[in-house]
Amino acid sequence: SGLKFIEVTLRTPESLAAIRAMAGAKTGAIIGAGSIRSPRDIDEAIAAGAEFLVSPGQTDALLKAGLAAPVPFIPAAATPAEMMRAMEAGFPVVKFFPAEASGGIRALSAILAPLHDIAVMPTGGITPANALDYLKIPNVVAVGGSWMVKADDLDGGRFDDVAALAREAAAIGRRRS
Repeated sequence: SGLKFIEVTLRTPESLAAIRAMAGAKTGAIIGAGSIRSPRDIDEAIAAGAEFLVSPGQTDALLKAGLAAPVPFIPAAATPAEMMRAMEAGFPVVKFFPAEASGGIRALSAILAPLHDIAVMPTGGITPANALDYLKIPNVVAVGGSWMVKADDLDGGRFDDVAALAREAAAIGRRRS
């Protein structure tokens, strides 16, 4: 479908099995786990085959476990203080979450003005309509969104529809420059 990275959030009992199946499929995509909230989540996601980890927030225990993880860990941050805390802890990339609810593109641009040395991945409210605008911000290295994976398509076995939306999402990334 053209997506290089796929994040499976740990929000359902099937999430780890999905990561295991996708990692075993050898599609060429790098499969990661999102909604990491505890050191236990880190261990379980890695055991399932996750090659990167993304959290919706940060705690001392989570940051410590994330630094020790054998795969990249991206903590979330919605404020300058949280971004600075993550940088100070040793994380060069943060997830700006929830992006739209935290002020969107205007807020992120303002936050990054003095924090020009941190890479950011906005998620939360990202859509085909605003993804490219986020990607045009110099510090933004990727965006995350769920619009290409609709529950009805999955439940109905319409995987071609999911693949088509994923191709459209990948095309947005290619239009960045």
